[in-house]
Formats: sequence, C-alpha cells, structure tokens
Amino acid sequence: MDPATAFPDPASLAAAVGETGYLADDDLATVAWLAMRLGRPLLMEGEPGTGKTALAEALADALDVPLIRLQCYEGIDATQALYDWDFPRQILHVRALEAVAGGPRDVGEVEESLFDDRFLLARPVLRALRESPCVLLVDEIDRADDEFEAFLLEVLSTWSVTIPELGTVVAATPPVVVLTSNRTRELHDALKRRCLYHWVEHPGLERELAIVRARTPEVPEALAAQVVRAVHAMRSDTELLKPPGVAETLDWARALQTLGTRELDTGSAARTLGVALKYREDAQRISAALDRILTP
Repeated sequence: MDPATAFPDPASLAAAVGETGYLADDDLATVAWLAMRLGRPLLMEGEPGTGKTALAEALADALDVPLIRLQCYEGIDATQALYDWDFPRQILHVRALEAVAGGPRDVGEVEESLFDDRFLLARPVLRALRESPCVLLVDEIDRADDEFEAFLLEVLSTWSVTIPELGTVVAATPPVVVLTSNRTRELHDALKRRCLYHWVEHPGLERELAIVRARTPEVPEALAAQVVRAVHAMRSDTELLKPPGVAETLDWARALQTLGTRELDTGSAARTLGVALKYREDAQRISAALDRILTP
C-alpha cells in the first residue's frame, strides 16, 4: 500500500486510526494526512502522554505496514541510527577462511568478503529505507544533539544513505516519518522547515472520555467518567510538576477496574494515585485536595 494514496481525505484517515483505538481530532487528522500525501515528515510536539507516539503506532496499524522505532537519547549518533558491522561474525569468518585455505589468503579478497550484506547490522533509519513502505518513528528527537539533527535532516531530504563498502541505499517508497518532541530543548529551524508541524494538546474532557471508552471497554462507563473528570481537575493545577497524560488516564482506569472498583472515591483514589502521578510532591498535593477534585 502506498501511504501517499492510502486515504482519500483526512476524514478517512481519522476513521482508519479510529478503528485501531486512536481518536484523532480534525486538526491532527488533517496535518497527518497532508504529511503522508506530500511525502513530508510530521513533527509533533507536546507534553508527555498526549498521544504523540501512539499516533505513529496507529498509522502503522491502519496502513498495515511495519513500525520501525528510533528512540533518541543523549549521545546518540549516526551509527546507532544507520548501521554497524557485526565484528564477532566477521572475525569468525576470517578464521574460517584461514582454516579452509590452510594459510593466508589474498588481503583484498578477504576484505571484500568481510564487508558483505550478511555482516551488516541495519539500524532503524537504514531499515526504514530498505523495508519501506513503513512508518519510521523518531521518538523524542529533542533528547538528541545538533549533530544528530543535521544527520537526520540530510536523510529526510534525500531518503537515501551511502554505505561506503556497499553503495547507496535509496528508499523505493519514502517511509512515513513521525518525529516526536517533548520540547526539552528547541529544535533547529532547518529540521522544522523540512517537516509539517503540530502541537498536541491534552484532549478535552469529552474526547478523552471517548478515548478511554475506546481503549478500555472493560472499564464501567461511570468509573471511566469519574477518572477522566478527576484527571482534568488535576491538570488544572498549574503547580504540578508532571500532570497526568492520556496514558496515565488509561492506566488509572485499568488499575481501578482490576481492583474491582465500581466508584472512584477518596479511598480508592488515594490508594492508586501512584498510577496517575509520578512525583511524590504531586501525589501529596493532590491527596490533600481529593475531596475537591472528586466533587462532581
């Protein structure tokens, strides 16, 4: 399936990812559709837990193509993204050649046999170029450095990489590229210009309730509504170090359902706050305000 023509319009894309359990609003569906139609990467920024990574997963499911994930981290370089050589197997190969030949072999012949595709360890970016159509998720690009951004920009501009020993690899079909950022630092303008951009907000109450119902149908509707209202009340507290995201809403609803909770009250909420809040200070602050938060 060619991703560029897989969906005739944004509404059909929204419907397709909706079947996987991801509910995209009109703005997100439109920018994702345009990115695929125009063959441009989609850069999504927003708070953690707003569904940025989940969109890439939903697109891969909807397109029925592989999802290839490149998780960025401090110090990542082109080697971790592109390829490496399997040195232990290369050494075994040389020893095997020496054993069969009974002595030294032509150096050029040995070197040529060493740098063969069978000893190549393809990393996510190279895999995406070779295995496309696929969805390439570059997760948390803001954690990488400037040099890695420059490398990635070059690949996204040409959809190709050169392996000196093997030649140039060009994607037959450009992969669908989704980049996510939690905005721990500003990305360079050059990378942003190459991408279509979308800021992902926390969903409104009704949409988040629809997400919980779609992703956790086993949770009673009344309990789901209580959890969503409580989470929205928490997010309204601007002094929280880390407000709960949609992922935490889903986890909290599942946890309460697993415990057999039918109604969210101060007792059940206090016992399970660690599912929704990941900082001690936040948990203490919300614990002191549970009566207010749980009041309809």
